[in-house]
Amino acid sequence: MMVNDGIRAREVRLIAQDGEQLGVKSTTDALALAEAANLDVVLVAPTAKPPVARIMDYGKYRFELQKKQRDARKKQKTINIKEVRLSPTIEENDFQTKLNNAIKFLNKGDKVKASVRFKGRAITHKEIGQKVLEQLAEATKDIATVESRPKMDGRSMFLMLAPKADKEN
Repeated sequence: MMVNDGIRAREVRLIAQDGEQLGVKSTTDALALAEAANLDVVLVAPTAKPPVARIMDYGKYRFELQKKQRDARKKQKTINIKEVRLSPTIEENDFQTKLNNAIKFLNKGDKVKASVRFKGRAITHKEIGQKVLEQLAEATKDIATVESRPKMDGRSMFLMLAPKADKEN
């Protein structure tokens, strides 16, 4: 932002600190008015004809802006994607272990990427791997929503699960 002596325009449309329109003034007059009030002239719309400037306390304005940005960063949540790898010929106990891991990740608020890796000739029976992924989706349906249906990517089939939104409330 252009402030005080950094403003290069000859004339600016000036707005007072209380929001009142002061009209089109020369930059030197605007600087004199701001200096009398012990404030700064800040260019808020440099592309307008004539440019729009406002009389304000620039240091306070920057502090408030930084404070808003800090608060926004505090409130944002990073979403991690955890992966659970399954096999098309997985046994029931192994499936339960992987399911418990997926449930643990979903309860933490992470997304879960469930993948089935096909080895050798197992790729000819994709429906078995799809059945395993759908079984996982069915087992987690009360705490997770299916973000993407099972789909092939090379020799692997993937399914994305996201925690349900009402879980956060």
